[in-house]
Amino acid sequence: MTVITADTSADTLTRDALTVLQPGFRGTEAPDWVLRLLGEGLGAVALFSRNIESPEQVARLTAQLRAVRPDILVAADEEGGDVTRLEARGGSSFPGNLALGAVDDVKLTRAVAAELGRRLAACGVNLNWAPSADVNSDPDNPVIGVRSFGAEPELVARNTAAYIEGMQSAGVATSVKHFPGHGDTGVDSHHAMPLIDVDLETLRERELVPFRAAIAAGTKAVMSAHILVPALDAELPGTLSTAVLMGLLRAPREEGGLGYDGLVVTDGIEMQAISGTYGLERGTVMALAAGCDAICVGGGLSDEQTVLDLRDAIVRAVREGDLPAERLADAAARVRDLAAWAAQRSGAVEGTAPAAPSGTAPGDTGGDAGSDIGLEAARRALRITRTAAFTPLTKAPYVAALTPVANIAVGDVTPWGIAADLAKLLPGTVTGTYPAREVEEQGADAFAAGLIEEAGDRTVVLVVRDAHRHRWMADTLAAVTARRPGTVVVEMGVPQAPATGALHIATHGAARVCGTAAAEAIVGAV
Repeated sequence: MTVITADTSADTLTRDALTVLQPGFRGTEAPDWVLRLLGEGLGAVALFSRNIESPEQVARLTAQLRAVRPDILVAADEEGGDVTRLEARGGSSFPGNLALGAVDDVKLTRAVAAELGRRLAACGVNLNWAPSADVNSDPDNPVIGVRSFGAEPELVARNTAAYIEGMQSAGVATSVKHFPGHGDTGVDSHHAMPLIDVDLETLRERELVPFRAAIAAGTKAVMSAHILVPALDAELPGTLSTAVLMGLLRAPREEGGLGYDGLVVTDGIEMQAISGTYGLERGTVMALAAGCDAICVGGGLSDEQTVLDLRDAIVRAVREGDLPAERLADAAARVRDLAAWAAQRSGAVEGTAPAAPSGTAPGDTGGDAGSDIGLEAARRALRITRTAAFTPLTKAPYVAALTPVANIAVGDVTPWGIAADLAKLLPGTVTGTYPAREVEEQGADAFAAGLIEEAGDRTVVLVVRDAHRHRWMADTLAAVTARRPGTVVVEMGVPQAPATGALHIATHGAARVCGTAAAEAIVGAV
């Protein structure tokens, strides 16, 4: 990377401060303030589901942005599976990491990531805040779960590397996350500060294994985690810790570090683990001083004033000596280096068609090359436990979905389940959606009795998501299958031991294609 001498003129500081910000905004067209700040040096924007109606609309939006700044980084949090932005309103055409890890075929993982990358690139997105390289060592993890490739470090490592290779082959930079590893926690950093209380040897043998593989695979960015790891830093979370970022991530391998020299971007800086403890402006400055190069903001705070306040806080920190000018210049240079790489690679997807619009019927992706790869992967990820009593359904069932509160990363916009797919295969299918409050008010036994009475002679298909993490859901599952042994159970979260019943299907995620594959299995199509 080019070494840049810090220029502390007002214009340069302001431009560099804007360059390191990756803000979001509202609307499906770029607001005037975004276009103006692009002209003043803003280096990136982030797209969320609120900005997306269809691939064609996103392509027009990103073209509008590039008309002002051709080398802009356009970022999105498009993991596929449960966490999708391009297909937030219809469900993802691609299974997520846990499903790919269940198959554990690196060629398939690479192909899925390449096709997802192609669709992102065709829309003008050139930075993907994915994949998650977290080892999901705690099955009760409330924020990672199916977003991880699995609980075994080497499995996560080889699939992380394959994903990076596939995605970046399409000209879309990956941002592997959440360094130094978010898998062994029972707290969601959107709400509070998680603690990873393990020794350094465990970290090196578990959490860091996939990140080493990601760096070896050439990931263009690494996303920091808002987690406290006392073995590395007893006081500051990863995003704000020089020990974590400079002493471990960037330190030479011969000194025990990972030897990474690319872009480091923060997880959402307005998440409570940072903003609730240190404040938004102070947290931003601390992150840059610690070694982060780009500040992700805008998932919640998506207004002009937030961007201006952060810009001014960064400039002020340099003037007051809290942030070295050389550190800001170095961060801005890394952002520009990545933007130059993305601009150079953009020709790799010229002439490709945008992805099918969100909400397209399963299997109907407008004839895109590779359009079936997501469904193929979802089918291969199914783990099916049958009993002698089960025969494929030929009559319309009663589908009951037990719905937990979605974590913020997944959001509550994206539909999930198998009801729509079963209704297409078995017209007349009856469906019901039951949140925790409704079940808990009745109690598991009473709810199960009422559900079975309502189902009548129809086969009950019970759809759950991380049943092991929710006592009300596990109790209801047990109560229903005890009363109706012929129940079909579909687990769309992290599976544990199969429940009793005629058929148990683990999909390893709640992507739309996972629901399609499960529905096919229930009627005996696969």
